[in-house]
Parts: sequence; C-alpha cells; structure tokens
Amino acid sequence: MTTSPAVGRAAQIASGLAEVRARIAAATAAAGRSDVVSLVVVTKTFPASDVDILAGLGVSDVGENRDQEARAKRTACDDPGRSLRWHMIGQLQRNKAASVVRWADIVESVDREALAQALARAAEREERHLDVLVQVDLDPQPRSDRGGVDPAHALALADAIGGLPSLRLRGVMGVAPFPPEPGGPRASFARLRELADTVRGSHPQAVVISAGMSGDLEDAVAEGATQVRIGGAVLGHRSAVQ
Repeated sequence: MTTSPAVGRAAQIASGLAEVRARIAAATAAAGRSDVVSLVVVTKTFPASDVDILAGLGVSDVGENRDQEARAKRTACDDPGRSLRWHMIGQLQRNKAASVVRWADIVESVDREALAQALARAAEREERHLDVLVQVDLDPQPRSDRGGVDPAHALALADAIGGLPSLRLRGVMGVAPFPPEPGGPRASFARLRELADTVRGSHPQAVVISAGMSGDLEDAVAEGATQVRIGGAVLGHRSAVQ
C-alpha cells in the first residue's frame, strides 16, 4: 500500500517540527530558563497546504517575507476556527505598507521611521492596531540586502514608534551576520539582548527578542531570545509556491 503525497508531506513536516521543538526545549533548559520560547515557522516559498498542515500540528505563528505571496496564502488558509498569527519578516518598502497591514498581525522588519509612519497610517485607515518589532542591523558592515536600523539609532526609532497610536511596539528582531563575526552568532545575539534591555527600559511592553534560525537557534536562546524563526529545519528544502 502506497502513502499518498499529502500524507507523506504531513509526516515529513511533523517529524521536522518535533525535532525543532526538542531543540528549543533543550536549549531553553541548557540556558537555565523556565520561560517558553515561541516558534515562528517561516513558510515563505512553501505552499498554503503546508501552512494548513502546520496549523493542524499546533503551530500558531508563521512567517512570510513577500507581500503578494503572503496575501494569497493567508486568503487560502483563513479559517475562522483557527487562530494563526502571520508575521512579516522581510524587508518592506513604504509603498507596500497598506497591503501588508491587511494580512500581517505583526511586522518584524521595521527599520526606519518613514516605514513606521506608513504602517501607522495604513493601520489607522484599517481601524486596527498593528504589532511591530524594531529590526536591528547586527552586521559589522551594513548590508543593503538585509535591512535593519543602526544599533546606535534603535532606541530613537523605538521612541518614534511609541508615539504612533496605531502601532504597538513589541520588541526587537535581529539576524546574525554572515559570515559570522568573531565570537560567532552568540556574540551578535548578546549585543541584540543588551539593546533589547535598553529599549525595554523606556518601553516596558517591548519584551520580544526575535532571533535565531535553523542553524543558530541554540545561540539565540542562550542569549535570551523569546522567539525563534525556523524554516528549513521544519519544512525541508524550499521550493516554488504551488
């Protein structure tokens, strides 16, 4: 008896998800932490059917980085009986703000005041509040393809967001440099944690530290990440959206 592709895919995702959840639990224990580190499964380039499988396995948060793909996927996956939280994790242009506000529950990649203002205006038009994170550039030399605010300006950006009533500042996000800096990803995440502490000093509600991916989640958890963003380790190799 042969296994159908859908059943086989569900088993593959379930296996990857179990392994990642075990890694997060082990990293949390190793760090001596008793809190829960949340998981955002990065579903960019994967089909809506994979998101449906993830939801059935208890995943509550998924991440996307392209507006058009995410919009279509959310429409295909919308189910009133299911509460998925959709994260925008990619670089975002101001002219996409109005569209992103219609599908994203949280935008993790806010790295400049002009973008924050565009998101705030769009959220106000939609009569909703939008959760956001300040994306911090952790690269020793800034890279235009990764985004992120200069760490020296992160608090000022957080303050600007705090003055926009339709936005809710929830914390910070960062991506470890590639190639790694001396000290590896953990050194980068330690700097992000210190900056998160500074931001939280002025904005007590900004408790999220979004850091860590498939290859470095343990380092991120060791340095206080409250949320990790994992794609390949759960879903396997990326392929074109069907």
